[in-house]
Amino acid sequence: MEAVPRMPMIWLDLKEAGEFAFNAAVKKSAVSVPRDFEGCSTLRKYLGQLHFLQSRIPMGSGQDAAVPVTWTEIFSGKAVTHEDIKYEQACVLYNLGALHSMLGAMDKRVSEECAAGAFTYLRDHFPHSYSVDMSHQILSLNINLMLGQAQECLLEKSMLDNRKSFLVARISAQVVDYYKEACRALENSETASLLGKIQKDWKKLVQMKIYYFAAVAHLHMGKQAEEQQKFGERVIYFQSALDKLNEAIKLAKGQPETVQEALRFTMDVIGGKYNSAKKDNDFIYHEAVPALDTLQSVKGAPLVKALPVNPTDPAVTGPDIFAKLVPMAAHEASSLYSEEKAKLLRDVMAKIEAKNEVLDQFMDSMQLDPDTVDNLDMYNHIPPVLMEKCAALSVRPDTVRNLVQSMQVLSGVFTDVEASLKEIRDLLEEDEAQERKLQELLGRVPPAPGSPPGLAEVSKECSKYLELHEKASFTNTELHRAMNLHLGNLRLLGGPLEQVRAALPAPSLSEDDKQVLQNLKRILGKVQEMRDQRTSLEQQLREMIQKDDITTSLVTTDRSEMKKLFEEQLKKYDQLKVYLEQNLAAQENVLKALTDANVKYAAVRKALAEVEHKWNTTVQTLVASYEAYEDLMKKSQEGKDFYTDLEGKAAKLLERARAACQASEAHRQQLLERELKKQPPPRPTAPKPPLQKKPLDEAGGPEAAELGSLVLSELPEELRSLPPELLPGPLGQLPPPALAALA
Repeated sequence: MEAVPRMPMIWLDLKEAGEFAFNAAVKKSAVSVPRDFEGCSTLRKYLGQLHFLQSRIPMGSGQDAAVPVTWTEIFSGKAVTHEDIKYEQACVLYNLGALHSMLGAMDKRVSEECAAGAFTYLRDHFPHSYSVDMSHQILSLNINLMLGQAQECLLEKSMLDNRKSFLVARISAQVVDYYKEACRALENSETASLLGKIQKDWKKLVQMKIYYFAAVAHLHMGKQAEEQQKFGERVIYFQSALDKLNEAIKLAKGQPETVQEALRFTMDVIGGKYNSAKKDNDFIYHEAVPALDTLQSVKGAPLVKALPVNPTDPAVTGPDIFAKLVPMAAHEASSLYSEEKAKLLRDVMAKIEAKNEVLDQFMDSMQLDPDTVDNLDMYNHIPPVLMEKCAALSVRPDTVRNLVQSMQVLSGVFTDVEASLKEIRDLLEEDEAQERKLQELLGRVPPAPGSPPGLAEVSKECSKYLELHEKASFTNTELHRAMNLHLGNLRLLGGPLEQVRAALPAPSLSEDDKQVLQNLKRILGKVQEMRDQRTSLEQQLREMIQKDDITTSLVTTDRSEMKKLFEEQLKKYDQLKVYLEQNLAAQENVLKALTDANVKYAAVRKALAEVEHKWNTTVQTLVASYEAYEDLMKKSQEGKDFYTDLEGKAAKLLERARAACQASEAHRQQLLERELKKQPPPRPTAPKPPLQKKPLDEAGGPEAAELGSLVLSELPEELRSLPPELLPGPLGQLPPPALAALA
């Protein structure tokens, strides 16, 4: 992914300045800045000097020295005028953020954090009623866009640096979180009406990026699972990445070629990863593929932040050109009061953040999501992914029959090949047995000349075919096992939907269980209500501090009375502090009630988790059976082709084996006859008195023994051990007892 083409980024237009009764040269240099970092520096200097001017001369709204300030509103193009120097500051600050966004969208891809910092300072320190383009909603949108794009730049660098997969996944997940916040703002009807036609373009690009970077996050989670040898998890993460990327592709219609190129590149990467992982798991690892929602969610790692803006930083603003216009005592007193307000805010925020941290850790340990704690409704419907498979099989009613027939044909060809190879092997073994028998009869290895050719070749070729058959036999067995595994599921998917729904597990809760569940949901609602109230009170406090300006009072107050004035002014925050303290104190009781409810919920949770696991497993199994059908058909056809070819070769080899074995048998007979002819004729002996002729069945008597001894003495030594059927003349007619006597 390190070579993936870059995605385009959103940048903002700069506001155009109008009337402002200020030095013309200063004004021109501040509003006509170059579109580079030098322009950013000029805007910062101008902003700082405006701040110095405003702290000394009453140029604010309704003050004596206020003058008209005019700027063009970006979305409508209308000129907006306010008699308030803070309006000039706000517009300059907006342009600072917009210019940083413009520079950040260029190839260097820096400056988004600066843009986010400028918009954050503008949102938190200036009124939101100046113009539409500086409303709270628009500024919050801009901040999230800039933070998202800054995190996106960090993601690019992390992939180029080959950081660990889990870290890259978390960085990408945070990009998604920022863009989701921006998308929520874009979907707000009020924001949409403010933005006008640009809203649709931004929303489409942001939605596409949400799915795209979610796909990148799950791609790297899959790579981490691969590193940990969790092959089932690897498949589901890569599958999820592929699904999200397909959604991004759908939303990318009309986007520039750079976007299409990035999507095509990423599809090649994710598609290849998914296909390889699925194939390996199906045929090698056989690990169960878990449901995505049973795995731990990828939490974003926010590694970027809005860089703070300090309008009075001398390193940025340069010397204070208005230093002599206003007594520094009032300015110093105002700064001291601002520090008191900041101290108050820090103290309150420290308490809020401490409680929030405890609450977040507690909720993480509980693993209770109010949106998913009660998911009973999903059991009332067949999931869309399963409906899709059922619909596909409904228009292919012969699916199961075709698969069974294909496997039957494969089995028939397999059996024929096995029978042919067995017959060949039996012929060869029989021939070897006859050869050994001949060697035993002759007492030596028969001479080779004249032996029939072909048996060695037949034996070698038979061994090769047997080896091929043995290897293919394992694959054939696995193929039949896979077919038997999926056949029932395919029949179920092709049947009525009622049967499919009945096959999916469903929970069975008692009335007590339902009551426990409702009580838990009620308390979780209280937790969320407490969070919302805390956020609202914090926002009220911030806004109140932001609007609290006592400069006028400070000018007329004696220096010795400043501390007392501060104390009196800070009392206005007491009521909000009380409300916040009450909210924070209530957390302990709410969490205790949640703990008790969770204890009662444990048994119900376990039962629901088991049912959900079975439900997900069943759905995945059925989907896997559907997806395995085409693969089974393809492999069965490949098996048929292989065995058909092997059957033809085995049949030809069988004919050759029969012919070679017959030739070998004839050759052995010839050898035996030649050996018998080579023996010398019997030596002449003195005439013997004629023996009385007796029937052969009485050959066990002395006459037979005598005859046997006479004849045996005349036989060559190497022929005396031959069996009767191979002996010449009268010896071949002797019964076994007589031959035994010869020995």
